[in-house]
Amino acid sequence: MLHGQWQQVEEALAAEIAAGHFGDDMQLPRETELMARFGVGRHSIRRAMAQLQSRGLVQVEQGKGTFVRANRLDYRLSERTRFSQNLLDQGREPLGQAIKEEAIAAPRRVSQALRLPPGEPVYRIVRLGLADEEPIDFSNAYYPVRRFPGFDKARRGGRSVSVILAEYGVADYIRLRTDIIVRLPTRQEARRLAQSEAQPIVFTKKVDVDMKGTPIAYSETAWASERVQFSIDNTNQLLNALAQVLTPKSEP
Repeated sequence: MLHGQWQQVEEALAAEIAAGHFGDDMQLPRETELMARFGVGRHSIRRAMAQLQSRGLVQVEQGKGTFVRANRLDYRLSERTRFSQNLLDQGREPLGQAIKEEAIAAPRRVSQALRLPPGEPVYRIVRLGLADEEPIDFSNAYYPVRRFPGFDKARRGGRSVSVILAEYGVADYIRLRTDIIVRLPTRQEARRLAQSEAQPIVFTKKVDVDMKGTPIAYSETAWASERVQFSIDNTNQLLNALAQVLTPKSEP
């Protein structure tokens, strides 16, 4: 093989894992078998395994072998997307680590998303999201200070966003839009997500609005693409459409 032998082994096995070649929790071939297959030495195989493990694709169990990890988290995007509920529905434990909380003048992109005057104060909340103690997302969320005074203090109290917003009179809110981009992570994003800088992330930008259509939150989130997959859930739209079709029309 050419220069970069271990990278070629890593990418070949990563592609096979993504294609379901090994199945969930199945053991990968032994080192000697992989050495023979790829025509490389033990060092290249072990380095490739270490990188696959850092990407969350395999788990190396001392004395037993290397095993494919369970399926990625299926994160459903809908008009009422909720982080904790998404994880709980799949038997995963949602955890969050607050990294930074501060009031800042809204950057232009944030003020535009929240429909605020340029430089309007917003709370910036930097957070690491985990599933069963494994990092899956690193986010920057922004909330208008004028509408939610003391929001940052309420978050430090450990209450969920939905509960806090309800205390400010926002009993319900929906996702107005989500933009999805695939790109390489920054050094900080890779470090927070415990992954390689060479491994792409899924980067999302989303706006939440109250039931009057007024933006209440804007966030930018880096997701570990090897651990999370997204699905678009339009169930509510379908139910609303069916309700309109099935509702009897009143006589003129």
